[in-house]
Amino acid sequence: MTKPLILVSNDDGITSKGIRTLVNVMKTIGEVVVVAPDSPQSGMGHAITVGETLRLEQSTLFEGVRAYQCSGTPADCIKMARHYVLKNDREPDLVVSGVNHGSNTSISVLYSGTMSAAIEGAIEGTPAIGFSLCDFGQNADFSHTEEYIKKISLQVLEKGMRKGVALNVNFPPKRNEAIKGIRICRQANAKWVEEFDERFDPNGRKYFWMAGNFVNFDKGEDNDEWAIANNYVSVVPCQFDLTAHSAIASMNEEWTIL
Repeated sequence: MTKPLILVSNDDGITSKGIRTLVNVMKTIGEVVVVAPDSPQSGMGHAITVGETLRLEQSTLFEGVRAYQCSGTPADCIKMARHYVLKNDREPDLVVSGVNHGSNTSISVLYSGTMSAAIEGAIEGTPAIGFSLCDFGQNADFSHTEEYIKKISLQVLEKGMRKGVALNVNFPPKRNEAIKGIRICRQANAKWVEEFDERFDPNGRKYFWMAGNFVNFDKGEDNDEWAIANNYVSVVPCQFDLTAHSAIASMNEEWTIL
């Protein structure tokens, strides 16, 4: 029986701890190909490289795995993988991205390079998952994610996914108690409230450093922020169609310029 072909990428870069975790789990499921950024690309959203060179080099970081490092963004990596690296191979059965070192819950999904790789996979018609660990600590422990990465990935491979949908999976940080389970939920109504710290470089030139706080406005118990706070794995189905379908009818009725 042919093993599933699994394409792995991320936004923290090919040398990150999280992608090693993801590759090790995927090797127990199928044939793995890695195409990941050669340097950190966090917060790139769905940016692609236009009007600049892209470089792709083979990597020997993962034993027994065909791997490449790309100078581009996470979305570039999936495009390069699908239309160059795997051009003459069979279609991948699954695209997985991560494991991101830090949360991608709520509005962060829009800024996330991790999720852009997964969404790019969905655009190409492939079942796709982005995995993130809600722990920004330098020595974050990824070990408790492995069991759930495998369970969720096998479910997607066995049951399939709706076209155009990618899963945004977030894990709580490792705690003294075991993870309670998995919650399929919605994106929380929360956002970053930014502050810009005005500073001066050694030459006296002004620059700014973006800071701020994450504010959760959501009091529900069916969203990803609640799930993580209560030690569940959150799974949010996402789509790249950003059309506000509910607004179309009201705009057709209310607008006078049509």
